Amino acid sequence: MSYLELLKLAAPETIVVLTALVVLTIDLTSMRGLDTRLRFVIGGMLTCAGCAAAIAWMLVMPAHANALQGMLVVDPLTQLVKIAVLALTIFTVLISIESNFTTHVGEYLALILLATVGMMFLVSAEDILMIFVSLELISLSLYVLAAFNKRYIKSAEAALKYFLFGGMSAAFMLFGLSLLYGLSGSTNLGQIATALAGKELDPLLIVAIVMTVIGFGFKVAAVPFHLWAPDTYQGAPTPSAAFIASGSKVASFFIFAKVMLLGFAGAEGSGAFHAYAAGWVPVIAIVAGLSMILGNVVAIVQSSVKRLLAYSAIAHAGYMLLAVLSHDQQAVASLIYYAVTYGLTTIGAFGVVAVVESGAGDDKLSSFAGLSRRAPVVSLCMMIFMLSLAGIPPLAGFFGKFYVFTEAIKSGAPNLGLLWLVILAIAMSAVSLYYYLQVLKQIYVADATKGTNTQPFLVPWVTQITLAILALGVVLLGCFPGWLVGLIEHAITSSAL
Repeated sequence: MSYLELLKLAAPETIVVLTALVVLTIDLTSMRGLDTRLRFVIGGMLTCAGCAAAIAWMLVMPAHANALQGMLVVDPLTQLVKIAVLALTIFTVLISIESNFTTHVGEYLALILLATVGMMFLVSAEDILMIFVSLELISLSLYVLAAFNKRYIKSAEAALKYFLFGGMSAAFMLFGLSLLYGLSGSTNLGQIATALAGKELDPLLIVAIVMTVIGFGFKVAAVPFHLWAPDTYQGAPTPSAAFIASGSKVASFFIFAKVMLLGFAGAEGSGAFHAYAAGWVPVIAIVAGLSMILGNVVAIVQSSVKRLLAYSAIAHAGYMLLAVLSHDQQAVASLIYYAVTYGLTTIGAFGVVAVVESGAGDDKLSSFAGLSRRAPVVSLCMMIFMLSLAGIPPLAGFFGKFYVFTEAIKSGAPNLGLLWLVILAIAMSAVSLYYYLQVLKQIYVADATKGTNTQPFLVPWVTQITLAILALGVVLLGCFPGWLVGLIEHAITSSAL
């Protein structure tokens, strides 16, 4: 394959990289003396335009190729997931425009775009070396984004914890992937599966499975590898936390599923009740169950909404792992639908938190008291986001859980062996409704505390429109889930997964 053909395949990533360089250059050379908000508006519009151009390229110039032995796989499925990641990036930038946590606007936007490039390469990778390099590009960008608020000491603390746990997860993952290479003699996921086919689970393969699950467990904040998430979500600037909770989750879960389905094909085992068999499925089943229990139970006692959303994210990681357990094409479709709709919902929820922080000064539950009378549009959007996260029909969150739970039950057929995990997930979803309603109780029922400014919030029109679009998207994807699921299933059918 010539360099020109390779550049054409990587054109969306190239567009995003060039956008990052343009935004950084313009901000450093022409806009340093301007007002910070104006710089955010100009830089944000350029960033959104670059992401939109990358999306347009993939829609107008669809491609299907496997370059450099899996280093860059371009097919309808990877392009669909990359479009979702770019859309989540655009929404993250839009909720960042009214922020005032930094004067380094160009650097902030460039780091978001570089993290997005890492996610795009990660989605397209079927080579363990490229997977690791892409994950590190994402991680390094997110570490800095978490520390971007230099006026807030907890931002530095959040970034340090994120960095330390991220470095540890990288070590575990690299160890597991190196064992895979040693066992198979290849770095390509398909060739690894072929080399391991028919072999019994020897100790080295078991260690490779455990180390790989640990590495990805850190990336998706699953129990017991979740310790970085609550402090990072609370301490990081709110738009950065939204990006960590949305775009990176979509890319990480997609590649997690791809590694387990392609690289460890034939080593699934079984996590079915009374039918246990060694493999990666029982390992992930345990992690999923622990994530759902701890995430939902600990979220109940949180007084910070950002920490509440962090523990909610841990619980949702457990739900999404059910789709990884199911290990078939329909399960992958349900996983992508869940991750994308969860990403949209989470960005919206963090956008509302950013509005309350700017008006009340913090993200405590008590700061949301009386919000419906101070910002009715924002409150309505928050109600949609909270109810979707809780899984209330007809919102997107309900159908995300419905598809995932259905696939988990089908994967345990004919003896419904994974029914125990689905029952646990449904029970924990009922628990989660309590703390989501606590937020809505503060917004719609509680009165603002004495001494608190009860004047209406002056919510910028860009923020209101962005939140309204996100809320409308959550409603429409819930009312018409078949549209997105159909696109995903068609993309999977047209791809090699």
